Amino acid sequence: MEEPISTEDKLRERIKELTCLYTISSYIANADLNNLTPTLEAIARSLCKAIQFPEEAVVELFLDDIYVEWGKDATEKVFMLSAIKAFNQPIGSVKVGYPKEAYSSNSFLEEEKQMLNAVALELGDLFERKQIVESDMRSKRQVERVDRLTILGEITAGIAHELNTPLANILGYAELLKDELQGNKKALTDLERIISSTIYSREVVKKLMFFSCDMPQHKTQTNIVPIITDAVKLIKPNFSKKQIDCRVITSSEDIPYKVDTIQLTQVVFNLVINAIYFSPEKGTILVEVFEDKKHVYITISDEGSGIQATDAEAVFNPFYTTKPVGEGSGLGLSVVHGIVKSHKGDISHSPNTPQGTIFKISFPK
Repeated sequence: MEEPISTEDKLRERIKELTCLYTISSYIANADLNNLTPTLEAIARSLCKAIQFPEEAVVELFLDDIYVEWGKDATEKVFMLSAIKAFNQPIGSVKVGYPKEAYSSNSFLEEEKQMLNAVALELGDLFERKQIVESDMRSKRQVERVDRLTILGEITAGIAHELNTPLANILGYAELLKDELQGNKKALTDLERIISSTIYSREVVKKLMFFSCDMPQHKTQTNIVPIITDAVKLIKPNFSKKQIDCRVITSSEDIPYKVDTIQLTQVVFNLVINAIYFSPEKGTILVEVFEDKKHVYITISDEGSGIQATDAEAVFNPFYTTKPVGEGSGLGLSVVHGIVKSHKGDISHSPNTPQGTIFKISFPK
């Protein structure tokens, strides 16, 4: 049983507690929000010193995914605990303990409990500040990305329009020359190459116009479920090559939306082909279609290697690809982005669990 604490000792303890709170406030004010571990370690040290029996105490700090321990290790402890909350949600705790064989719950002073609650409150404020800063940074990056894509779309539209006329002329004159070069086998072979290359270039220009939302559309109110299931059926042979299991899950058999059916088919086709390419053998691709009161959603999930952080911002840019040279034009996802935007929708990607990528499209009703 602990001896009653003297007035002098009480005063000494109050000074220790106030010094601790002042020091911790200083640590929190100067915390590196990108790396909180050193700050939490310093806070744990200060707390340990401020407790009545610092040489016997252990401080444990849990904050989000960070764990810090400071002081004497003991298998069985008595402790006081204060929950850490951010935006009224529990995100961790701060605990101070003593070895159970020598101390009891009465070993903690009421003022120490108040100090612990004050520290937990400050840690909650720190984490809120961290989340606000991270949210602001994400919003800023999103705005910058949208601005970049908008500018890129305007430039792309201009280039596409400039190329369309000369490509049409090349194709037209090449077709006329075929009649004049009958009998000249070598010249006709070369001409076929010119025509083939021109048609390929015209398709690239068409994809660029999709990206810049500059293609004419024929939107009709229709049930999008059969459009999506038919698009998946079109590429059924591709699943067999890698023994991929592709599942289509819908919240209803009838999900109406005003859409350009050909362009929606192109979106599903491009995303599923992309998922097949990056999926491992015997992997699973999941296509989900569902709705709420305000939106229609399409998600396509794969079990591939996922999108690296360095590529995350650029995946929708035209001609950007992570595939080896010759295996991708870098226009598939940019075409998808353009079509979705032209329907006033949004497209985003996130990691799948345990691995892979989820592309999510949302169309406003």
